[in-house]
Amino acid sequence: MSEHTRRRTVLRAAAVGAAVAGASAGALSAPAAGQPLPSEAVAETGAGPDIVLDPSDPRYAALAARGYNRRFTGRPRRIHLPTTTGQVVHAVQEAVRRREQVVARSGGHGFEDFVDNDGVRVVVDLSRMTAVRYDDARKAFMVEAGSSLGAAYRALFVGWGVTLPAGWCPEVGVGGHVPGGGYGTLCRLHGLSVDRLYAVEVVVVDRAGRARAVVATREEDDPNRDLWWAHTGGGAGSFGIVTRFWFRDLPEPPASVLSFRVEWPWKGLGRDEFTRFVGNYGTWAEHNSAAGAHGTRLYGELVLFRELAGNLLLIGQVADTGQAARRLLDDLLTALGRGVRTQPFVQTHTLSWLTAASVIGSPDDPGPVYRLAVKSGYAKRGLTTTQIHAVHHHLTRTDYDHPAGLVSLNTYGGQVNAVPTDATAVAHRDSVLKLMFLNGWEGAADDERHRGFLRELYRDVYADTGGVPARTGAFINYADADLADPRHNTSGTPWHALYHGDHYPALQRAKDRWDPRNVFHHRLSVRPTGH
Repeated sequence: MSEHTRRRTVLRAAAVGAAVAGASAGALSAPAAGQPLPSEAVAETGAGPDIVLDPSDPRYAALAARGYNRRFTGRPRRIHLPTTTGQVVHAVQEAVRRREQVVARSGGHGFEDFVDNDGVRVVVDLSRMTAVRYDDARKAFMVEAGSSLGAAYRALFVGWGVTLPAGWCPEVGVGGHVPGGGYGTLCRLHGLSVDRLYAVEVVVVDRAGRARAVVATREEDDPNRDLWWAHTGGGAGSFGIVTRFWFRDLPEPPASVLSFRVEWPWKGLGRDEFTRFVGNYGTWAEHNSAAGAHGTRLYGELVLFRELAGNLLLIGQVADTGQAARRLLDDLLTALGRGVRTQPFVQTHTLSWLTAASVIGSPDDPGPVYRLAVKSGYAKRGLTTTQIHAVHHHLTRTDYDHPAGLVSLNTYGGQVNAVPTDATAVAHRDSVLKLMFLNGWEGAADDERHRGFLRELYRDVYADTGGVPARTGAFINYADADLADPRHNTSGTPWHALYHGDHYPALQRAKDRWDPRNVFHHRLSVRPTGH
């Protein structure tokens, strides 16, 4: 998406808020599917030793601070930087022996403190495990869990002319992104990443406390198929540490895309026009989210900034070329403009797909230096008038002087909704929009004020369903630890129902089998039965 990725947009929103506040390689032979992989059996071409850092090492501070959300910092006793699955097995085994909490980190882009918290004693940082290759034995593309999406896109495209339908933030790690479903700009055309997942290698710990690596596939006769299924939407960090993924039937990306950025000024946009504007977007999404519809070639994010930020923003891309791409964008802009007098400023660029997918950042991207709070939901239809009024109230209220809060409405559906709900652990196969509620700021002293604003916004949008999305109309996508806290989730709907729906019992059975000691856990991890 050129230089305007979602995370970059978030950073710039936070930067505006701060300014206003201040002014006022490949493996050798792989084991057969479903067979344990002894730690001593793993060898890789060019693999290096496991680097282990403690707080006395000069490299430790940089690796300990890799998390994206600056609200959270950790101080583990050890950070492992393995290059092989065997080294991951060894690190986990040592942590189990010492009764230390161990977690994995891939890209470090999690919004919650599942890695960076005081309870974690051992971090297995997978950033040196980045190989991408074609596995002849499995007839699938192997991607190691430490690879970033951008690096995987480039390797798959340059080597084989294919891509993984996944996120558009190229810095995000494959290891955390895929087990949550793996959603991005091409998913309306090609489905989620997990819809292409053939096999997964996971380091697990059995009831006796023995760490080992297991490869599980989607084959119906694979005795470990439940472990594969758990990683097709059950989320990372619940069952073990994923070290490798295998994907089949990867699609060819478009040769080029039309990248767009459209802005509407807040000035002169009253509540009635704002309501029509946001309602028009929801209607367009409802009418252009059927599998196979031409409209699914367009991916868009309507970012509703606070009025203090100055503009409303639409960013996205069309997986098409020439006049066909521009006509599709114009159709959306025409739909958005019905009954709205404010005129937009439109910028477009035709880019090669690889360029659009691989831009890492721009010189003015300051990186992960902000404190963030995020909430989310899926929607089967556009927002109601009551919900839009709640959004408008909080984006324009004058008793809160920070401009960085936002609501983003991201297109969904298409081929995602064509996959049966029980085919994977993803429970959300009937939605047309993904919603993100976000706030960013700098100082720790302001945490509760800015988190309070976001909580109030979220509560009021879902006031008719107890302050959280109703199971019948919406679910959750981004991690939100508030939902596991009875002080903030007073709806009576447990957090796991909002994330996993009817899939949770099956995920718990997988948890009981593959992590019976609950070695791998965080505040929103799948709980063993009885918990």
